[in-house]
Amino acid sequence: MLSEQRKDFLNKAIAAIYSRKFYAAYPEHPAPAIYGETADADGKAAFEAALSKPFTGLAQSSTQHGGDEVSPYTGESLGINYPLFTPAELVEKASAVKRSWGKATADERANVLLHSLELFKDNFFQIAYATMHTTGQAYMMSFQASGPHAADRALEAVAMGYEELNRFPATTEWEKPMGKYSITLNKSWRAVPKGVAVVIGCSTFPTWNTVPGLYASLITGNPTIVKPHPMAVLPIAIVVECIQKALLANGFSADICQLGTDVAAKPITKELIENPAVKLVDYTGGTTFGNYVESLAGKTTFTEKAGVNSIIIDSVDDLDAVLNNLAFSLSLYSGQMCTAPQNFFIKKEGIQTKDGIVSTSDFATRLANAVTALIDNPKAGPHIIGAIQNPATAARVQKAADLGAEIVLPTRELANPMFANARLAAPVIMKVSADKESLFSQELFGPIAFVIETNDTTHSVALAKEMALTHGAISCGAYTTSADVKEMITDEMAEAYTPVSFNLTGGIYVNQNATFSDFHVTGGNPAGNASFTNPEYVIKRFTWVGFREPAAPKS
Repeated sequence: MLSEQRKDFLNKAIAAIYSRKFYAAYPEHPAPAIYGETADADGKAAFEAALSKPFTGLAQSSTQHGGDEVSPYTGESLGINYPLFTPAELVEKASAVKRSWGKATADERANVLLHSLELFKDNFFQIAYATMHTTGQAYMMSFQASGPHAADRALEAVAMGYEELNRFPATTEWEKPMGKYSITLNKSWRAVPKGVAVVIGCSTFPTWNTVPGLYASLITGNPTIVKPHPMAVLPIAIVVECIQKALLANGFSADICQLGTDVAAKPITKELIENPAVKLVDYTGGTTFGNYVESLAGKTTFTEKAGVNSIIIDSVDDLDAVLNNLAFSLSLYSGQMCTAPQNFFIKKEGIQTKDGIVSTSDFATRLANAVTALIDNPKAGPHIIGAIQNPATAARVQKAADLGAEIVLPTRELANPMFANARLAAPVIMKVSADKESLFSQELFGPIAFVIETNDTTHSVALAKEMALTHGAISCGAYTTSADVKEMITDEMAEAYTPVSFNLTGGIYVNQNATFSDFHVTGGNPAGNASFTNPEYVIKRFTWVGFREPAAPKS
C-alpha cells in the first residue's frame, strides 16, 4: 500500500496542481550537495559501461537484438543492442496482465509509480549522458530535461490521475423515499482502464515527452508499451528499467510496462498501434504521422505534433534585454524544441523603444549580432546550442539560403572544443515581407528564423493567429508596452488556443514550460490534440462503470 511518506509526497504534488504556483519535487541543478559528491562521475561511468554491448537492465528477454543509436557529438555508434519483439508478442504480454493491473487500487498503483520515480532519481546522471549522446542536447539541458523536469512531469501525471481516480466514492448506500417505504440500493463504481497503451517517443526529448503519457496510462491501470525512437532509446530504456524494478518489488508483473524497441530498417510502430487490443496511443513527432495516429479508429489518442511559433513585437522598454532573451530562445538546443520561436513579426513603422524607433531591418541586424555574440562565446555557446540530432535538420539549415529570402545571418561552421566531430549548425536568420507567406507558413525545424515585416501590429497578430489555427502553435511571445495591445493579443491568440508569454527578459524564455503550472500544448490547434497535464489527459484513459444491488433489509 501507499506509505505515509509517499502519500505526503503525492499530496504535495496534488496541492501544486491546484495552486499552479512554483513547485519542483526534484531539484534541477546537478549539485553534489543535492545528489552526492560522486553522482556525476558514477552516472558517466554507468553510461560508458553500457556502450557496445547488449542492454541487460530490462526484465524482458529475446533472441533478437538491435540498435541504431549514434552520438551527435562523436559521430560514433553507441553500439547498444536492445531486445526486439514483434508487435504481437508485446501486445500479448500486455493483454495478459491487463486485468491484474486494472484491478489494483489507485493507492497500489501510485505506490509502484512513486517507487519507480525514486529509482529514476537515482539514475538522473546516467540518463543525462544517455540523452546527451542520443539527442545532441548539451549536458545541462540533458540533465534537467531528461532528469528532474521529466520526473516532475511524470509525478504530475500520477498526481492528476490519482486525484481523478478518487474524485467519486467507491461505494455508497442509495436510498429513494417512496412514501410508506423506500428503495435502498448498494452502489459501487470501478474506474475501468481502456486497455493496452502505447507511447511513441521522439528523438529530441526521449524522456520528457514520453513519461507524461507513460505514467498517465499506468496510474489509470493500463499496461503500457513504450515504443522509443530508434535513434534515442537508452534514456527511456533506463526509465522503463526503473518501472519494471518497482513493479517486481511490489509483487506485480514487469510486463505491465514493456520497452518495444525497433530499428530503422524494420519499424514496428504502425503494426503495433493498429493492433485491435491497443486502445490508447500517445505520440510526439511530425504532423504527417501524427495525423495518421489521430485517424485510427477505435483508439483514444494523445498527440503533440509540429507547430509554427511566433514572436510579435509591438513596443519595448529595453530592446537590448529583449534581443538577448530572443537570441537565447532561438539558439537554445539549436532550435530543436517544439516551443522554439521561428517567426518574428514586426510592423513596418518599426519598434517603439525608450531610445526611439528601431526599424525592422535594424532589429534583424541586432538580433543577428546578439545570436552571434551568444554562440561565439566560448564559455556559453557550446553549452547552449548543443548538437544537431538528425542529419536532415542540419541539411535543412544549409539549404535555408535557397528559399529566396534576404539572408541577415547566414549559417556557418562551428566547432565544439570537447567534440571535434559534433554535428553543428549555426542559426540562420532571414528577412521577408508579410506577402511571402509561403516561406514562413511551415515549420522549418532547427535554428531557422524569419523576421517578417507587417503592415501594423494588428496585421502581425492576425498572421500569428492564422499560423496557429492553420498549422498549429505550441508557444507565442509578445512584446508591448500598451495595455490595450496586450489585451488585443490575448484575445486573438486565445481564440487560436495558443499560450502567450508577454515581455520576457532575463532568465525566463518562451521555450520553457513549468511543470505543475504551465499546460504543455493546449490541444486546441493543429499542433496537438492533447495537453499535459490537464484532467482530460487522464480521464480519457479510463471509464467509470457502476454496479448496484438491493441492500439487505435493516434489522
